[in-house]
Amino acid sequence: MLRRIGAVTSALALLGVAGCGDNSHWVDAAPSLGWSAQYGDAANSSYVDREGATDLEPTWTRSVKGTLGAAGALGSFNYLALNAESENGCTLMVWEIDNNARQRWCTRLWPGGNFTSPLIDGFDNLYVGQPGAILSFPPTQWIRWRQPVIGQPQTPRLVAGGELLVVTHLGQVLVFNAHRGTVEGTPLDLVKGLDPTDSLRGLADCASSGPECPIPAAPAFSAKSNMIVLGLREPGSDASTLVGLRYRPGESPLVRQEWSSDAVKAGVLAAPALSADGRTVYVNGRDRKLWALDSGDGEVKWSAAMKFQPQTPPTVAPDGTIIVGGGPGAELVALRDEGEQASEVWRRDDVTPLTTASRAGDDVAYVVSADGDDGMALLAFNPADGSTVNSYPLPEATGFPVGVSLAADGSVIAATSDGQVYGFTPAED
Repeated sequence: MLRRIGAVTSALALLGVAGCGDNSHWVDAAPSLGWSAQYGDAANSSYVDREGATDLEPTWTRSVKGTLGAAGALGSFNYLALNAESENGCTLMVWEIDNNARQRWCTRLWPGGNFTSPLIDGFDNLYVGQPGAILSFPPTQWIRWRQPVIGQPQTPRLVAGGELLVVTHLGQVLVFNAHRGTVEGTPLDLVKGLDPTDSLRGLADCASSGPECPIPAAPAFSAKSNMIVLGLREPGSDASTLVGLRYRPGESPLVRQEWSSDAVKAGVLAAPALSADGRTVYVNGRDRKLWALDSGDGEVKWSAAMKFQPQTPPTVAPDGTIIVGGGPGAELVALRDEGEQASEVWRRDDVTPLTTASRAGDDVAYVVSADGDDGMALLAFNPADGSTVNSYPLPEATGFPVGVSLAADGSVIAATSDGQVYGFTPAED
């Protein structure tokens, strides 16, 4: 009980409780203290500023009885939300990670959107998209609100003042009041001439970033710079570009396009990630390079050539260290952003990272790596030099890994596209 009370107190403090004056803003929705969505936060940094466990124990394994296209979201305490796809039964589910992944509740969404992640706020409310709608659920399975949109919402983002940013795969940009579900300001359409009644258009191309899906990956948002950056492929174009939008609280329009850049001539791949100060955006190019651009105007700062094609976003720490994304044939590589160029900090060509690394503070990061000819393992490594801290095989893992989520209590969750979910807890001393 004391642990729960302490966690609640910490959560309220981070949600903005003030000791005096107008403290009504504490009820505004803010991201959970866990792994609130895929890639950890709205900036897609895959970094959390807390100590991680260097010694883990495999605790439970469970299947969603379907397929997964994104990592799970973790609440401030013990809830894990997964957005699956199955022919029958539930697709959206919430489990209790401290109770052997006991299912708390589940429901069925309209199929097609399982390549996106749910978002959990600090009150354990959940936000998730399905083709043609964005929905919010309370800690129980009853719907809080549901609103129509054009397309499939990518992973939602909580921005200032309890507002929810939603960008759909067809290029509609909306801001909602997270509690009431009402639209704030005027929606912005990045792709013109689409049928607003056809939310399934190009949806099948999104998971593979194909040409018929204008926005196949989640946007990155920084509260420091109020910039939103996303990859956009206009219908009929040969490659995807980067687009920068500015979120302007209290102004009209609420979201305004600032720039568009085709500097990455081969096109961008996977979601972008923003630096801790929100001034730099990092994104993979289809040219086997990691690119850094100024988030304010889209000007190129530098690009760094890789010996492989990163297929998942990079991991970005506040000190400027970047762990390059993973994929088949990838190597585990760390770079440092030095302003006008990037320098290599370390490289491990004996490790094939298959996911983005999920980093907890200074001492440990986790990635699912290839293990033998066709196996997978959860690798814990030191982000300072890349050295292995521990490795944990994922028994009977099939498909491809969709990511690693880090809980507030140090637990680690890994999942695969075939719906297998693996829970690890910090080992007892």
